[in-house]
Amino acid sequence: MEPELKNTLIRDLDAFSNGKDFFKTVGRAWKRGYLLYGPPGTGKTSLVAAIANHMNYSIYDLQIQSVKDDALFRQILTLTENRSILLIEDLDCSGADATCRNENKDETEYGEKQNKKKKKNDPKVTLSGLLNFVDELWSSCVEERIIVFTTNHKEKLDPALLRPGRMDVHILMDYCTPTVFKKLAALYLEIEEHDMFEPIEKMLLEVKTTPAEITEQLMVSKNPDVTLKGLVEFLETKKLTKESVDTE
Repeated sequence: MEPELKNTLIRDLDAFSNGKDFFKTVGRAWKRGYLLYGPPGTGKTSLVAAIANHMNYSIYDLQIQSVKDDALFRQILTLTENRSILLIEDLDCSGADATCRNENKDETEYGEKQNKKKKKNDPKVTLSGLLNFVDELWSSCVEERIIVFTTNHKEKLDPALLRPGRMDVHILMDYCTPTVFKKLAALYLEIEEHDMFEPIEKMLLEVKTTPAEITEQLMVSKNPDVTLKGLVEFLETKKLTKESVDTE
């Protein structure tokens, strides 16, 4: 995560943590909603863990796809405690909002399979059930709680889910930038500078690469020369693959 975005998030979390009197004065439930969106492998789940550590909150990781219906959904959520984070991952694949899309399959064929699957597994948590919980039940029975939705495809979500009061803060978890790369290199290789940094940073501006992919490459060896050479080769391969696909 970029330092500026990280600092903004920390300030928002601290303001929320110290905001009991403010929320009481304005007549709002003491809760905060965050939407983390971006490509897979960009650290959305890791960020939730970091938020929980910063706030000293528990995490309830709700697998909404496995919840039978709205009634069970409400029952589960009322059992969660204050000073906690409710995490609902991959909302675009949950069935409560939009159909999970497999971009490597034919759209028509995939859509037919999803419709059959949906009919087979009905009933599930509905969009209205999710909205009702966020607006009513969540507001009336809890204090000092955070709800986090994650998605790979923000554009697929119903706009009703995205408005302030439901999702107050939207955070883009994007591909790896030169700044993030340097922080990862400092963490895994314990170096601040290297001759290979400049070509790597240049390629990161040209090739979409996730922090997870960079981290995997940085863990190959503790020898910076070996590891960074391998990273350059990895990025060059990705670039050539992309160019090959673009020309087809």
